[in-house]
Order: sequence, then structure tokens, then C-alpha cells
Amino acid sequence: IWRDKPKIVYSRTLRHADWNSTIVRDVVPEEVRALRDRTDGPLSLGGAGVAASFLRHDLVDEFRIYVHPVVIGTGKPLFPADAGLTLRLADTHRFGNGVVLLRYER
Repeated sequence: IWRDKPKIVYSRTLRHADWNSTIVRDVVPEEVRALRDRTDGPLSLGGAGVAASFLRHDLVDEFRIYVHPVVIGTGKPLFPADAGLTLRLADTHRFGNGVVLLRYER
């Protein structure tokens, strides 16, 4: 189902992306807000770097964090050290495969 949905891929190095994707080099808040205003339903994003950029521009309304029962070592922190976020747990959902969804509102 996700392959047919239009996607924006934020990358400064990627030259090509499949599956109905458009590559954009930088997060431009006005463009994101315009996309949000003409789209039915929520916009989703993934990746700590993109999330940090969206947070800097105050473009995040809520977080849906999927916790997978796999240990893979170190990685990027999800929230930048200077994020200063206040979050409220709004919902949880446990899937049959052990994944847990945590939904936080700002």
C-alpha cells in the first residue's frame, strides 16, 4: 500500500528514488506547511536527522514511536539534546509480533 503513496525523500546525496518518490534537498517550512494544508490525513516522516530538522522548524505535532524487540547497538538519538520537548503519552498499542506503538502529543 505504501509504494503507491506519494513520498518526499529528504536527501542531499541521493540522486534517484523509486516508488512514487520525489527527492528534496532541504526542509523548507513553508513548503511543508503548504503540503500539510493540501493533504488529507497526517504526514509521516522517519529518521532521527529529518525529525530533528522538522523539530527545529516546529513542524511536528506528535510522535509515533514503534519499539521493535531487536537489539542492534548504537545509533542516532531520536531527540536532539536541545529539543526541550514536553510530551504527553496519548496512546499505546501492542502488536502480535511484539512491536509496541507509543503515541506522544506535544
